[in-house]
Amino acid sequence: MAGGNLIKSVLPSSLVAIYPGSFDPITNGHLDLIARGSRMVGRLIVSVLRNQAKQPLFSVEERLEMLVEAVKPYGNVEVAAFDGLLVDYAASRGAVMIVRGIRAVSDYELEWQMALMNRRLMPEIETVFLMAGEEYSFISSHLVKEVAELGGNVSGLVPPLVEQRLKKRIAARNA
Repeated sequence: MAGGNLIKSVLPSSLVAIYPGSFDPITNGHLDLIARGSRMVGRLIVSVLRNQAKQPLFSVEERLEMLVEAVKPYGNVEVAAFDGLLVDYAASRGAVMIVRGIRAVSDYELEWQMALMNRRLMPEIETVFLMAGEEYSFISSHLVKEVAELGGNVSGLVPPLVEQRLKKRIAARNA
């Protein structure tokens, strides 16, 4: 039995998890975590945080559109947006797990602090850390945007639809 099938065979299909983030834009690293996370649960809700403090390149609605397109291959993945406390949102959606990605040791400290705070606020919701695949460990939305804005090639770092939208948005901003 393949690894993903073994996991699926022992986990209850009713298990719901939230994979939160800004996804500005979604990267192939995010998609790797979505693919792996979706094999661990019955339903994975990829949730865009509405964060007014950040200056996003894409609106929440645009990010949702790109996510919906990117997660089509995964039948148990849905896309949504939220604001407020993550654990409150997770509880409102029936989630018992929060999925977070770790690219490097530098990610761990902040993620660990957030996981402990979330546990303090709502101990019945667990945080699960997935290590980024080696080929994605250097990719971040921030770096992708920076490379694209400087005219660099981001193919292979983001889905083709996202690459097209990045080029179009940057061209419009520079016009």
